[in-house]
Amino acid sequence: MTDTPSPAATARRLMRAADRATLATAQEGWPYASLVLTALDLEARPLLLLSALAEHTKNLRRDRRASLLFDGTAGRDDPLTGPRVTVLGEIAELADPELLARFVRRHPSAERYAGFGDFRLYRLEPSRAHLVAGFGRIEWIEARDLLSAPAPALAAAEADILAHMNTDHAATIDLYAQRLLGLAGEGWRLTGVDPEGVDLRRGGCVARLDFRAPVGDAEGVRAELVRLAKIARGTG
Repeated sequence: MTDTPSPAATARRLMRAADRATLATAQEGWPYASLVLTALDLEARPLLLLSALAEHTKNLRRDRRASLLFDGTAGRDDPLTGPRVTVLGEIAELADPELLARFVRRHPSAERYAGFGDFRLYRLEPSRAHLVAGFGRIEWIEARDLLSAPAPALAAAEADILAHMNTDHAATIDLYAQRLLGLAGEGWRLTGVDPEGVDLRRGGCVARLDFRAPVGDAEGVRAELVRLAKIARGTG
């Protein structure tokens, strides 16, 4: 029997797999919803790259409270049977070159405008989240449960891990996508690694490959990637 993931783990998995969300801000007392691209830091805090000219950014200057809806219902005959999570919190500007680089790896097209004077990196600090994982699976999740444990050693090693994998093990990454995730095509790349898995991208398609258990450093990632490669090759 397979253990059912906790509500927090289910929510993080959905958030980490998504590359976009619906951002709700307050505009003169009215809810204002907009589409935004997202990435997450290693602890699962959402990252946004926003223009100062956008309506949602103007709203956030007046009221930092916001929510992000991550939708995991795509491809279902009945979307209401699929998972979605709304994360509530406060959004603040963040000056962190490494996290900006993490966002741009997740969204290569953002490299064209990330340096523009009106664009800034923002991060949502969750206060709680509301998970709907299908009929009858509805949970409120507090921030202390939603976020994963800090992994500073992995954060420091992430760029080197990605460079090594994308340069020296491109064929293995394609095997991850094709044989473990059932995706077509070659040229898949890793865009991020965190304690719970790796992010992949090929053109406009993104994918998520979860680890068996959380890891905290480069050696833990290496062991998981080797294990997954053996499974993909049919030798594990």
